[in-house]
Amino acid sequence: MAVLAAALHAGRERLRQAAARGEALAAVLDGDRVARLVVDGGGGEVFRNRVAQRLFGPAADPLADYDGRAADDERGAEELARLRAAAAHGLPHAGEVALLAPSGEREWFALCVQPLAPPARGVLWSAEEVTARRAIEEILRRENEVLTDFLDFLPVGVYSADTEGRFRYVNQRLAEWLGWAPDRLIGRDLREVLGVVPDPEDDRTEMRLKGRNGEVFQAFVSHAVYDDAGETLTRSVVVRDLMPERSLERALKAAERRFRWLFDDAPVGIVLVDPDGTVNACNRAFQAMLGSVGEDLAGRAVADFVAQEDRADAADTLSKVLMGATPGAHLEVRLHGRRDLVASLYVSPSAEDGDVTGLVLHFIDTTEQKNLEIQFAQSQKMQAMGQLAGGVAHDFNNLLTAMIGFCDLLLQRHGAGDPSFADIMQIKQNANRAASLVRQLLAFSRRQALQPRLLDVTDALTDLSNLLRRLLGETIELKMVHGRDLGLVRVDPGQFDQVIINLAVNARDAMPGGGTLTIRTAAVETERPMQQGADVMPPGGYLMIEVGDTGTGISKENLGRIFEPFFSTKEVGAGTGLGLSTVYGIVRQTDGFVFVDSAPGHGATFTIYLPRLDADAGAPKRRPAEPAPAGDLTGAGTVLLVEDEDPVRLFGVRALRNKGYRVLEARSGEGALDVLHKEPAIDVLVTDVVMPGMDGVTLARLVRIERPEIRIVLISGYAEEAAPEELLAEGGIDFLPKPFSLQQLAGKVKEVLGRA
Repeated sequence: MAVLAAALHAGRERLRQAAARGEALAAVLDGDRVARLVVDGGGGEVFRNRVAQRLFGPAADPLADYDGRAADDERGAEELARLRAAAAHGLPHAGEVALLAPSGEREWFALCVQPLAPPARGVLWSAEEVTARRAIEEILRRENEVLTDFLDFLPVGVYSADTEGRFRYVNQRLAEWLGWAPDRLIGRDLREVLGVVPDPEDDRTEMRLKGRNGEVFQAFVSHAVYDDAGETLTRSVVVRDLMPERSLERALKAAERRFRWLFDDAPVGIVLVDPDGTVNACNRAFQAMLGSVGEDLAGRAVADFVAQEDRADAADTLSKVLMGATPGAHLEVRLHGRRDLVASLYVSPSAEDGDVTGLVLHFIDTTEQKNLEIQFAQSQKMQAMGQLAGGVAHDFNNLLTAMIGFCDLLLQRHGAGDPSFADIMQIKQNANRAASLVRQLLAFSRRQALQPRLLDVTDALTDLSNLLRRLLGETIELKMVHGRDLGLVRVDPGQFDQVIINLAVNARDAMPGGGTLTIRTAAVETERPMQQGADVMPPGGYLMIEVGDTGTGISKENLGRIFEPFFSTKEVGAGTGLGLSTVYGIVRQTDGFVFVDSAPGHGATFTIYLPRLDADAGAPKRRPAEPAPAGDLTGAGTVLLVEDEDPVRLFGVRALRNKGYRVLEARSGEGALDVLHKEPAIDVLVTDVVMPGMDGVTLARLVRIERPEIRIVLISGYAEEAAPEELLAEGGIDFLPKPFSLQQLAGKVKEVLGRA
């Protein structure tokens, strides 16, 4: 009995302890915020905590209250059906459903059914309201979408990887660079995709990454490693494509190289000026203009490089452009220390965002252009003066021809013993002096009639030396230095003498206290053009004649005008001003050139260049001119005289009739043709060249065709109006320059008839 009592007591104690444990477990479960409901295998309720009393229905159908609340949610109803099916078959299942609260808001519940482990039979239902958690998860989901969109549209690539070196996330930009879709990269090995793995110890580095198509691109990689208690968990990496940056760097360097090339090698001077007016940079052309190649000019005031007389205007112009008062400017300046250089300065503003931040100056060397403009103006002036002189001379020659001719007619009636003889001679002598001045005008205008032939200059100067010594006087020494192998020149011998005499007389007047006149000759070959004033002498072979004196010299201001007619540095009445202009005209008409070099107090040297011919061209020896013997100028024959100037025609008709000729006259070419058609017996045609209507050359050509037996004499005031050389070369045509005397006219007609 005692044993039985003890066993009963022990059993009761164990039941008490189990009950105590059950009460303790129930108390714990009642305090749980999760609803707990235990249902046995027969559908009876075993246990329900306080939360379950609110959230679960009867043990036979704990989800009965949820059907109505989930009626409008198909997915919720389907989830409730799956839970019931799992409980009926003793299978575990968990799910979340959204239920409508009495207030109309959605509430989320996490429901779970779990079969009890044997030997117990039944299931454990659990329910928990997760509305707050679902709201937080929704917020996180949306933020994650926003972040993903932000990362996808970043201009840089971003990825994260796990500790095994596999992609966990790749943004759209990096995926495009690598040639993949972002979701296709998740889980792939970094080395497989990138071809290289960033060094974990180096958080910033440049790498060459390889895309899916094999294309390699340069990238800058920045990454960070996250760890927990020293264990590496994941890494986040930012990749920046450096190809556009490298391309931009190359483009910038190429642009800079092009700028430096254009800037440094530009043929004009370029200066970049800071807002304070100092030089920021300048190119080599500007340094060359200043004569300071290689010198650093930066930081110096740009106005300091301008000549003093132009500095104020330049500074004012630069200031106006800097202040925006004018959009640009242009002015002519001379540079400091380079008075021989004239530059066109173009000023342009350098602007950023509409604000002037400096200036760009272009200096263009216009020295040669200015010289050419001056030379052109001088050439135009000389040409105009030549045309004027030639026109005046032409008109004067007609007047002088009549004056000299009528004097000759008077002298035939008034001999040396006649009281009027001296007066008539005085008139004729003055007319001849006037004719000499006219010849000088024609020489300047290059319209005089020349008779060029091959000439040995050494012989010509030797023959002329005695006359020169008499002209120079005892106080001036004449030196002649003859070169060798000079060759020949084609000139009019009389005009050549005139050139040398004029230069000698000019030198004599420049040496009133005595001195030395040196005439030097040489054969020269020039390889480059030579220029003085408007005249440019081409390269070639020339015979040089240098006439130099030790006189007072010529000032720089007068050098440019000494060949102008009527310009003289002598006192009034001491010269005509035609000496040097005559030299210039004769030399240029002979296809030569004359240059002068002089300075006050250092004398003057005139250098003449005449085209040189070979000595074997066969020049006849020069002989002193001998006066033609006076002879009988009378003759017989019919002469047709054509002249539009009445005094000249009247004199010619009377002069030839006095010498025995039958003379017909006409005032024009057309009138002469009428006479020719009416008169079959005409021996000589004497015609002026320039006439209104048909000119004398045209008339001569027609006569050569219709009446080739008629001898022709052309008369003219200057050579430009004379017959073309090819016409004279055909023979049968002679030329008589105006003014001419009675003897010259009658002699020319008799000479022509004598050759018929």
